[in-house]
Amino acid sequence: MNPIHQKLQENKKLLSIYFTAGFPNLNDTVPILNRLQENGADMVEIGLPFSDPLADGPTIQASSAQALANGMTTKLLFEQLQSIRKTIHIPLLIMGYFNPIMQFGVETFCQKCAEIGIDGLIIPDLPLDMYEKEYKAIFEHYGLKNVFLITPQTSDERILAIDALSDSFIYMVSSASVTGSQEGFGESQQDYFKRIAQMKLKNPQIVGFGVHDRKTFNQATQYAKGAIIGSAFIKNLAENGMENIGGFLKKII
Repeated sequence: MNPIHQKLQENKKLLSIYFTAGFPNLNDTVPILNRLQENGADMVEIGLPFSDPLADGPTIQASSAQALANGMTTKLLFEQLQSIRKTIHIPLLIMGYFNPIMQFGVETFCQKCAEIGIDGLIIPDLPLDMYEKEYKAIFEHYGLKNVFLITPQTSDERILAIDALSDSFIYMVSSASVTGSQEGFGESQQDYFKRIAQMKLKNPQIVGFGVHDRKTFNQATQYAKGAIIGSAFIKNLAENGMENIGGFLKKII
């Protein structure tokens, strides 16, 4: 069974952490993963830095720019993660934009992911129809779960199409804004969470964008299986370093 499936079956609300590979320092990727696992993160999304991250707010954009300036590349990330499954047992996903993956070669990228033990991919700008026609068979051949995003503006028809094509969880974007730009969840967002829950999709939902503390984590997971924290974690990394990862997570879970 794919580790993402195993984790989704646990009787708890899941905390997924996003961070940018190669930030704050080039070789921080593996130490950060170790500390996240030690301190209770359920899943981790490793961000593949890109020069034009359209959906990301200033915090994640800055971390991507710093990681690229540090020398992070797709090839180097795979080298850093080569032996990661000797120590890390929680599900790992790579989140990135499609351009660097295409440049690396989609099948080669998927093959490398399978070799090192990556469980899934989140590619916000990979169109649904293109995935289905050109890449679904490749992803499935290498045992990779592809995670699609939905927003409050996504039509029910498209949500059902995404649900039908998915086989892990759906990334439920809490609003149409960029990452890291929200203070909390208002009534309209809570109504959106409830509406999606009432659709009774076959794939559980994990909420991202705007989750940054225990209050927003609890709000996000009232109707969903889990929540993702990205910008707040990266900001904490930038300000307090790796030593405070445990302290940060204790404030959430």
